[in-house]
Amino acid sequence: MKTKIFIDGSEGTTGLRIYERFHGRDDIEILTIDSEKRKDPDERKKLINASDITFLCLPDAAAREAVSLVENDKVKIIDASTAHRTENGWAYGFPELSADHREAIRNGKRIAVPGCFATGFISLVYPLIAGEILPKDYPVSCFALSGYSGAGKRVIADYESEDRPKTYSSGREYALSQQHKHLKEMQKITGLVRTPLFSPIIDDYYSGMLVSVPLYADMLGKKETPESLLEYYEKYYQGEPFIRVSAADDEIAASGFIAGNGLSGWDGLKIYVTGNEERIVLSAQFDNLGKGASGAAIQCLNILLGCEDGVVDRLSDSGCFRIMLTWESPDCERFE
Repeated sequence: MKTKIFIDGSEGTTGLRIYERFHGRDDIEILTIDSEKRKDPDERKKLINASDITFLCLPDAAAREAVSLVENDKVKIIDASTAHRTENGWAYGFPELSADHREAIRNGKRIAVPGCFATGFISLVYPLIAGEILPKDYPVSCFALSGYSGAGKRVIADYESEDRPKTYSSGREYALSQQHKHLKEMQKITGLVRTPLFSPIIDDYYSGMLVSVPLYADMLGKKETPESLLEYYEKYYQGEPFIRVSAADDEIAASGFIAGNGLSGWDGLKIYVTGNEERIVLSAQFDNLGKGASGAAIQCLNILLGCEDGVVDRLSDSGCFRIMLTWESPDCERFE
């Protein structure tokens, strides 16, 4: 029997990427909505309740409305918006964080896909708090670089316009009021006492993200060096196909530069630890459209369906949904 999938918000960047990942599949049925009715609550309600799984790729208010339309208790929701990431009853869709996170996704009916910046931040901070290396009351700061694709269709059009402002050719810091929408999940999921200081930058390239957290070594709960933290992350994420940890002699880190778009086109995330014995910088490099959005949504779907979330670039015998892009084959099919 085919799994019925409805993508509510299929014309947005994330929705389009999810839809494209199902291209050529004969084991699922995608329920489509007439473009003229995509904001019609009655039509959306009908399709949501006819589906086995509905993806929400919507603004927060519309995502909350979509959940209120569910009447069929068998329908499972995977929400890519900010609306439910810190809500009780919703599984947080970052399975690598712990066995409990993975199990909550596997058994859940309501799954919230992490935010892109939050994904990088949490991948770095959560393990250190879990291991009592980073005190929960540490005054954490974070700076991050992203391609413009994460800002939505209107901003993408602005960046790709021939008559765009000259300032679009350089990095632009934003969220200057320290009210970025990802801060709430960054704090709650990690368990930090203080809200992090967060400075994101949007830059003139399409996709890719670099999230960095600087730390003072003498303020940590244990004596650590960049090398010891790399070993810790390697052990923490051992066996996870979509989390890679750089080696101590990593050529990229040794070059003195880590590019924001260095992993554009891969669905995973790579962790670097640089600095020295006094000041350490943790960095997560990934694709804001991959592990930071649609790739994470598909990973959650694989787990929800009882498939291995590491299924990549092929159809498995069990008919699992695939993660499209691989570390080993960076030039395979991309959606750009």
